[in-house]
Amino acid sequence: MSTSTNTSTARTDKADTRLTLPIAALAFVIALAVQFIGQAKIDLGIGAIIIFPMVWGLILGLLVSIQKFKPLGLDLQRVAAALVGVAVLLLVARLAFNIGPSLPSLIKAGPALLLQEVGHLLGTIVLALPLAVLLRMGKATVGATFSLDREPSFAMVSEKYGPDSDQYRGVLAMYVFGTLFGAIFITLLTSLVANWKIFDPLALAMGAGVGSGSMMAASAASIIAAYPADQEAILGMAAVSNLITTILGVYVGIYIALPVADKFYKVLTRNKENQKVAAGPVPQVRSEAELAHDEVQAEENRRFREEVARSSAAMKLPLWLSLSVLTVLGVGTAAVAAKGLSLSILAGYGIMLALVLVSLLLAKITRKISAIVFITTIGAYISSPWFFGSGVLNEAVKTVDFLSIATVMLTLAGLSLGKDIPLLRNIGWKIIPVGLVAITASFLLSTVIAEFALGLWH
Repeated sequence: MSTSTNTSTARTDKADTRLTLPIAALAFVIALAVQFIGQAKIDLGIGAIIIFPMVWGLILGLLVSIQKFKPLGLDLQRVAAALVGVAVLLLVARLAFNIGPSLPSLIKAGPALLLQEVGHLLGTIVLALPLAVLLRMGKATVGATFSLDREPSFAMVSEKYGPDSDQYRGVLAMYVFGTLFGAIFITLLTSLVANWKIFDPLALAMGAGVGSGSMMAASAASIIAAYPADQEAILGMAAVSNLITTILGVYVGIYIALPVADKFYKVLTRNKENQKVAAGPVPQVRSEAELAHDEVQAEENRRFREEVARSSAAMKLPLWLSLSVLTVLGVGTAAVAAKGLSLSILAGYGIMLALVLVSLLLAKITRKISAIVFITTIGAYISSPWFFGSGVLNEAVKTVDFLSIATVMLTLAGLSLGKDIPLLRNIGWKIIPVGLVAITASFLLSTVIAEFALGLWH
């Protein structure tokens, strides 16, 4: 699940420890509780699904976020969202230490890894777009279905259609849906498909890289549960696939996916447009009731935009504060997962923190390369067989359970989601089936392509 603010919001607020500590305490209690509870396996007959502590954390965080008994303030929710943004960096740092040892497998799967990206980038258009047209979502269809709509999608659609366009509202709808339900749904979907045992675990791992850190983590966890012996390779492949999707997604989205979605939408709605032209111009005489309705609609749209701007404005936290809070939360959950605190866990977190800090510094110096790229590249190298100290580093970092970091991240994400519920309610129910189909299509199509591609190059 992702946490950056959308590009239409320029305002950034600062927060201090008075806002951070209550959220940190809530997240600490919830994350440790769900880590103690552990995972639950549900047999559906056609397959089994496994619900992980991170999903419990997301659900409990969401319940706390939306409850009315002791409302969680908007500023507190925005602090939680800010912490998620830094938690993603720690998650990527942990994943980087799975990429290095898996580099031989990744190199061998190279062509397959690139080909399956077609599924991620175009899968949503193939199935979700026609469904949205069938449900009469209008021009919002294009924004909602040209990709899974994470943060870069806002910039693409805003630049092409404008921030007040129907297409932009479609992006917002899919973004909110994915934030609220993406990790939970893809966990259930991947768990079900993985337990069919018909796909190569590496193909499933490639399918997990949908471009969202939280969704990728949730999906990879389900695959590992079905193929525990391949954990290292699965995490490494999923991390690389997700990075490729994120990097290529911007360019393919601008030059391929968005134009294709727009063209496809026009083809599917061409008959309706032709019928309007054939019917001739519609008289512009409008009744008082219609004019009044237009005024009410305009006022609702204005309030909606204000609500979006207020709830999605970034909350800025000092880096030392974010990393301190996340280290305490992370060490706690990792200790529960390992059934005891050890010096290795502390050393593992120290190594990951150093990697994050160095990468942030390099990103600030270069200004054009993101910290995630530096974290992934440096982490993969120092954990690979080609780095002299990889053995010592890997031994320490691997004592930090990957899923424990995901539990912290998704618990904080859940605590930040209450502010987005009114937006989803405003957008309407149609985005729910469209969003479910979009996630399913992206995962399954890329997995199927990867399965065939792996067969060709193995």
